[in-house]
Order: sequence, then structure tokens, then C-alpha cells
Amino acid sequence: MSDIVLHHYPFSTFSEKVRTALGVKRLAWRSVEIAGLPPRPLLSPLTGGYRRAPVMQVGADVYCDTNLILPTLERLAPNAPSLYPKGSEGVAQGLGFAWERQMWIPIIGVLVHYIGEHIPPEFIKDRKEGYLMIDMSKAAMAPQFPQHLEFVRAQVAWVRRALAARPFLFGDAPSAADLAVWQTVHLLRANCPPEVDALVGFGPIAPWYERIKAIGHGTPTPASAEEAFAIAKAAEPAPVTHLQPDGDPGGLKAGTRVVVTPDDNARVPVEGTLVAAGDDEVVIHRRDPDAGNLHIHFPRLGFDVVAA
Repeated sequence: MSDIVLHHYPFSTFSEKVRTALGVKRLAWRSVEIAGLPPRPLLSPLTGGYRRAPVMQVGADVYCDTNLILPTLERLAPNAPSLYPKGSEGVAQGLGFAWERQMWIPIIGVLVHYIGEHIPPEFIKDRKEGYLMIDMSKAAMAPQFPQHLEFVRAQVAWVRRALAARPFLFGDAPSAADLAVWQTVHLLRANCPPEVDALVGFGPIAPWYERIKAIGHGTPTPASAEEAFAIAKAAEPAPVTHLQPDGDPGGLKAGTRVVVTPDDNARVPVEGTLVAAGDDEVVIHRRDPDAGNLHIHFPRLGFDVVAA
């Protein structure tokens, strides 16, 4: 599906999760590298201000958060290798979400223990004031390093036990849960000295790590932010046929003005008109003065959706 556009940046571990998912699905896609920090003047209009990376775009449909992007890839390319192999349905999505939520701050704590002095001050400032709302400098996180390390070790221990019996968490094929776990392991293994393996217990899962790394990223073609913006401007959002207009579990009706906000970090509210919603996804319509009509898609898990 060469009409897939991914807005991402190399250091983003959540971007790496989606890049690898595109590899699992063996898909062609257009690669738009964005800045690691706002402003992103040609992406922000497409997302209504949502600021996390990555963002996936298909025409005038914009998909936010990896926990929606992966199921969407599965829906758009059902005949490609599955991100939810038999036996992992439902569980892989929930397991991946729980892992990422619980591991994110401890993993950052271990990361900055090793490379904190190399993280640009402007990146640390942005993450403190507009994203994580904590000071992730090496000095600030140092007192919690022992607790962060023990938490990571305990989480990795169950992964070691699971992978002792099978190549991947759910059998012979990688799942969305494997990619969620892998991306956090990757953040440390790709950026810290080799001693991190022994420190947190990665050694026994290294073969699994290398199996996923070898999957690659599918077939990316470089594209500019201007090209991606022009694609959205020239398109109209696709009809929403996989959700019911009045299927919102909270009772919100299509046509209602709503505000969608991440419930953990980077809590930038995005306002639009509800198109459709379900247990797993919410779609809102926005009209940007330059890009035109857009559908912005969010997962329900991890986001607050309220009437404006």
C-alpha cells in the first residue's frame, strides 16, 4: 500500500514500532521525517495539534497513536502477514498497551543513566514542559535509578520465561505485543553500551530481539512534508464503514462536537465533529483552512473523549 504515509523521526522508539509493523506486513510506504520537537508546521494542521509521533496518513485520513495505527494496518492490509496471529487476538493489544504504559518512565530512567549527558537540553526542556511533564535530565532522574532498574528487570523476567518456550510471545510469528515489548528493549539496546544487557537481563532474549530486528521496515520511499500535505489537500476523507455513526459506548452521537485528549502525556486537546466511534476507535472531522476536510482517528484506549 504505497498510499501509506508515515510521519516519524529516527530516534522515536514508537516510530520504530510502526516501521517494524510495516516490515511485518511487507508494505510499501512513504517516509516523511519530522523534527523530534515541535513546531511541525505542515503536520500540526493535519492532526489538529496532536503532537506525538508517529502519525500515519492515508490521503485525508490521519491516524494517531501506535495503538490505533497497528490495528488500522491490519484492517487495510488483511491479506498481508498478520500483526495479530492466531491466539493473540485481543490479548496482544491489551498486553502491548499495558507494557508501554508501565515501562515508559522506568526505561527512560535507565536510558538517561547511560546517555543523559548526550540528550540535547532543548529536548529535555520540551519533554518537561510539554510532553512527559517530568524532568528527564540525568541529574533529576538519578535518585530513582535503582527503582527504575528493578522495575525493568522484573518486567523483562516474565518476557524471558515466555520466550524460553517459543520464538515469539504467542508462537511462531511476531505479534503487536512483540513489537510493543521490542520497541522499549530497542531503545536501550540501540543507544546504551552493551553492558545494559547484563544489567537488565536482556541477554537470554537477544535471539528474539534479533529476529524482530531482521524483519526490517518494509519498502519506504522518502517524501517531503510538503508532498504529504499536498496529498491530504487533494483528497477527501474515506467513508467510515468499519464503525457505526452512533456506536459510541458513551452515547455520543455523530455530529456532536467533541474534544479528544491523550490521558497520560502530551495532553493537547483536539476538537472536531464526531463522525463515528466504537469500543476501540473514534473518528472526528476537522476542516483545516489550507488542507481541507480531514478525518482524524484516535484509539479509545488511552484517550479521553468528551463533548465540547
